[in-house]
Amino acid sequence: MAQATRRRGAELEEAILQAAAEVLMESGVPALTMDEVARRAGTNKNALYRRWPNRVALGVAAYRRLAATETALPDTGSLRGDTLEMLRRANSTWSSPYGEILRGLIAAAGSAPALLSELRDPAADGAHEAAWLTLLGRAVARGDAAPEALHPRVASTPMALLRNEYVMLGVPSVPDAVLIEIIDEVFLPLVQGRDPHGTVAAVQGARRT
Repeated sequence: MAQATRRRGAELEEAILQAAAEVLMESGVPALTMDEVARRAGTNKNALYRRWPNRVALGVAAYRRLAATETALPDTGSLRGDTLEMLRRANSTWSSPYGEILRGLIAAAGSAPALLSELRDPAADGAHEAAWLTLLGRAVARGDAAPEALHPRVASTPMALLRNEYVMLGVPSVPDAVLIEIIDEVFLPLVQGRDPHGTVAAVQGARRT
């Protein structure tokens, strides 16, 4: 413990984030206090307050650390299969203890826009946004989507709709039928029926399997 107080910079910050992540995973957002995190990290509260203004800001940083695990992209051979698998993975994560932490932090953040912005799902972060764009790029190369659909806002649509189910409706888990509806009734018509002028054309034929 005495040696831990000599840590500086990135090493100390890593210890603090690790301690905060442990509290979140073990006991949830209500148990996250600056006192407890400082105790676990072997430092004092001043070290925490120099980096984060309050426990919620620290919790957001710790959550983002927990949620940063990379996963391999699905490759089912079809845009529908790939995007539905991505949405199912996200739904599984959000209905897990990670999702409970996220919902608790959203409630704790209240109306603080900066913190709420940081709590966007990792799929909205650069690396995850790139993953969705990669799936769209594959579809364009196969002729499974219009080239004009290869746009960040288009790629983020399924995750935004899924996130809305959790944040606005407060549900603990989203039924698979809703995930299928998001892909079949919104996303696929958007990317496959999108013309060069940005309008959405009628989509022919059923896509459900």
